[in-house]
Amino acid sequence: MNGQVLQKVALRYRAIFLPVERDGLTGPYEPTVPLMAFVKRLKENGYSVSEELLYALSKVPAKTLGDITLLINEALGVDLNWMPLVKGWDTPTGETRWDHLITFLTNLFGGEEAGFKGITLPCGHFIPDDTFPLERYNGCPYCGTPFGTAGFVYHGQASKLKELRLFTLDDMHEVFLGFLTSATPLDATQLDSLKLLLQVFEVPDNLDIPMKETVMTVIMNSVTLGLRYLKTPTDILRFFWYEKTGQIKIIEPKTLVAMERKAHTNPWIATDQSTEKAEEKRQQLKLKYDRRHCRMAATWLNAVPMSAEQAAENMNPKRGMWVRMIHALRLGEYARRPGFDHLAEILDVFYNHEYATWQGQLDQAQYANDKDLTLRVLCERPGLFARCLFATMLRIGKDDALQAFTTVLDQLPPRLLLSLGNNAELYFDPNGPRLVRPITGGTKTIARNPLIALYDDEELKAMAQAVNDLYATAMRQRFAQQPTKSKTIYVDPRLYDIPVSVGDRSTTIQDTACALPGTRFHLEGDSVRLFMQWGKGLPAQHLDMDLSCRIAYQGDRVEECAYYSLTAPGAKHSGDIQHIPDQVGAAEYIELSLPELEQGGARYVTFTCNAYTDGTLAPNLMVGWMNSAYPMTISDQTGVAYDPSCVQHLVRISEANLSKGLVFGVLDVAAHEILWLEMPFTGPTLKDCNGEAVSLLLRKIKEKLSIGQLLDLKGEAQHLRKMEDPKAADEVYSYEWALNPSSVSALLTPHS
Repeated sequence: MNGQVLQKVALRYRAIFLPVERDGLTGPYEPTVPLMAFVKRLKENGYSVSEELLYALSKVPAKTLGDITLLINEALGVDLNWMPLVKGWDTPTGETRWDHLITFLTNLFGGEEAGFKGITLPCGHFIPDDTFPLERYNGCPYCGTPFGTAGFVYHGQASKLKELRLFTLDDMHEVFLGFLTSATPLDATQLDSLKLLLQVFEVPDNLDIPMKETVMTVIMNSVTLGLRYLKTPTDILRFFWYEKTGQIKIIEPKTLVAMERKAHTNPWIATDQSTEKAEEKRQQLKLKYDRRHCRMAATWLNAVPMSAEQAAENMNPKRGMWVRMIHALRLGEYARRPGFDHLAEILDVFYNHEYATWQGQLDQAQYANDKDLTLRVLCERPGLFARCLFATMLRIGKDDALQAFTTVLDQLPPRLLLSLGNNAELYFDPNGPRLVRPITGGTKTIARNPLIALYDDEELKAMAQAVNDLYATAMRQRFAQQPTKSKTIYVDPRLYDIPVSVGDRSTTIQDTACALPGTRFHLEGDSVRLFMQWGKGLPAQHLDMDLSCRIAYQGDRVEECAYYSLTAPGAKHSGDIQHIPDQVGAAEYIELSLPELEQGGARYVTFTCNAYTDGTLAPNLMVGWMNSAYPMTISDQTGVAYDPSCVQHLVRISEANLSKGLVFGVLDVAAHEILWLEMPFTGPTLKDCNGEAVSLLLRKIKEKLSIGQLLDLKGEAQHLRKMEDPKAADEVYSYEWALNPSSVSALLTPHS
């Protein structure tokens, strides 16, 4: 069992785990017949192996090789149904909206029984003659119900193999510690990997875990660690709410109910389930705890190392939720028991409002327009000062705000300073809206701060530049304080295209290879094939997920390729499946032709997937794209077009997803590159995706400091000479190095 867990995590780092020691991998070896068969299977799936891994594989039993093959096949979805609705869909069927309208009317008036000529399909729909070319379909073209499945996929068409390397137990333990000590939030893939590794490794004693969200994952695995890591009432509330909802962020009940109502709202009143689903969610969020949970909460809260006034202030922002929690967890009852004196004091201060809040003091100072008092209060909470620095600069002036902020600069984690540098240009831009990502995970555009209108362009540019200079200076000083014996440094060129991730967390799981948000994928051929597979493990039902793309041209012209427009210049869709078959799911594709897109003047193509049916995107939905310098086959008999060896990037929707739509990539046509990003949005179709928001997100990614630029700051501060050859450098920063979150976050850790 542990071997399978470690194997699954290793594959995400493009590696294979083997229980061997690197020191023992010496001497001659002979490839075995099972090993050669295994390597052949890997090649069919688009992988090759390093020399070190090949040697290690020659020492393992044939059964282990078979187990690894099955795990890779499962991650790539090889055994699922990849048959689309249309056979040979690279040739359009010519169906039109008139075909759908005529079919609707003939079914409405009785179909075959009413004397119309045509065929009644197994789904019950009557298809009149001279409408859909039924010989081209694998199911009903009217309702999107498939009548069969495909038991094969293509193999080995890839023009470029992805090399797998060796991971030992030491490597896995290093990754595990990297997750725990990361000073930046973990994305969905990293959190899922951490959950898996917690089944194998123990959390070291006295290890500091800087991120609260990581702490929640650790305590969910072992509640006995609660006393060690839960230091505030908010930490305790976060744990119990995570246990209740599966959401690490504290999203209030009314927000979750409203989101459930919106996700199930349907314009057809007869099928609208928003009220019923909202009530189900409300009932689901009702709190009920047994004695074990009650005592655990009382013990944790009684042990928080804060005064009663500090604890009550910490509880105040979520006061409504705390009132419900106190009642459900019977904390009042435990407060009357011997040994729970601190708990009793906290509840007494909380209920009697015998505490002052920092936010209240700040609001009072700002209302009185007292600049000195405002800055003094802000300096008491450096982290909150950083989060409202831009607004403070606009309210009281750049020089005074930055002068006060400089006095608390050493108390701030570099990741907060980096966030300021990443967002300064966009915040102080007087033109257009801003892009924000609420706690619920969606993406919204909001109006600029109205105080920006008080300043001219030069003053706003000076504010943005001052923030960037402040960050760069602070990081140079911290890097300069780090002792090092190195003289040279190598930085992988790919790291200059990847922004340092401190806030835009990926919410999808990458089972076959981890890529950092902002990664650019170079295209080998002239076509890109988008794919989506959903419904694995579910019974046959109406579950309509849609794969779409939007083609943007110079100016405001756009074209869309989606279920309502199966062809567009340079794009072809495989047909709209609305009902999934039993257990194995269904698939949709879109083929993009770069020569046709270039000839038509296309600039960008945005990739999206949506949940058309009520609710959010289906858990375990797989979406990504394929690319190869060689032509990729589409079956004339079944329409299957999936080849795991050609998959360039693949992600899986996690159980914690709250969105109905997701932008998962943008193709830069001229550069022949795909930028991987994630932008959740609310809406059942591509038309609900805000094109302006996508443009703002692309600009935001472009404005961010890249990992390569951060390393340049380090090299400059420590007087390291850059090398072109990694073998000649004392410090090597490769793309694989950046995949470990602790590696990058180590650069963002304060040093004395």
